[in-house]
Amino acid sequence: MTETLREGRLEGRIALVTGAARGVGRACARRLAAEGADLVLVDAPGDVPGVPYPLGNESQLLHTAREARAQGADVITACADVRDLTALTDVRDQALERFGRVDVVVNNAGVVAPSGQPAHRTTEQEWLTMLDIDLSGAWRTTHLFAPSMVERRSGSIINIASTAGLVGYRNFAGYVAAKHGLIGLTRATALDYASLGVRVNAVCPGNVRDEPDVEGRMLSEVARALDVPAQEHQALFTAEQPMNTLVDPADVASAVLWLASDEARHVTGSTLTVDAGYTVR
Repeated sequence: MTETLREGRLEGRIALVTGAARGVGRACARRLAAEGADLVLVDAPGDVPGVPYPLGNESQLLHTAREARAQGADVITACADVRDLTALTDVRDQALERFGRVDVVVNNAGVVAPSGQPAHRTTEQEWLTMLDIDLSGAWRTTHLFAPSMVERRSGSIINIASTAGLVGYRNFAGYVAAKHGLIGLTRATALDYASLGVRVNAVCPGNVRDEPDVEGRMLSEVARALDVPAQEHQALFTAEQPMNTLVDPADVASAVLWLASDEARHVTGSTLTVDAGYTVR
């Protein structure tokens, strides 16, 4: 996908991105860096028991950091699990020590599995793992970073939700519940901070293409959970989109950039859908 960047829309700002090692997180880091932001990039320190695929690793996180630095960004990286409030507190302290503030928080860390089964076959631990990462992880970063934003009367928190936060999907009860919860968290915290200069919004991507240059694999993991043949999954998912195309990671990053920028200075509590028309049907 060819894109024309408008340089400098985030010049001088500091942005934190969770789940930054690959996929949409890497695409967001690239775009924010290209627009002038310095970055705090976070991803898990290792795989999570019960999640049936490997998560982003430190090597991939450092690769994202190198790409951001090539855009001129000052970058710090941290391996921290969004389920671990103590680890995230350390990230906050490092960020404030290095940069003095964080202007933008992109809550992107998330998992799509364990899924692919009816709700009654989901174990309690699988359910709790999904909610702890996909919903409570965003609450933890908000809990830690919102106070300094409120103190400065300035900030933008962007939660990466999903079309699963807007509609139901068969055999994905945990994921759907977590993403619906994330939309609720977005709306409630937007009201909490609306008079205090801090905006909170959500981006709801549809089926995002697994682009090799960002090492994405979310769509292939959805296909695996649904037992869709690997060689057929992209064509099958594309056929479901009214625009007959999948969403690119860069499309999601562009939405994040707009919500982070002053162009969206009066936008809060919104859900920005980037789904090639899927939820219009």
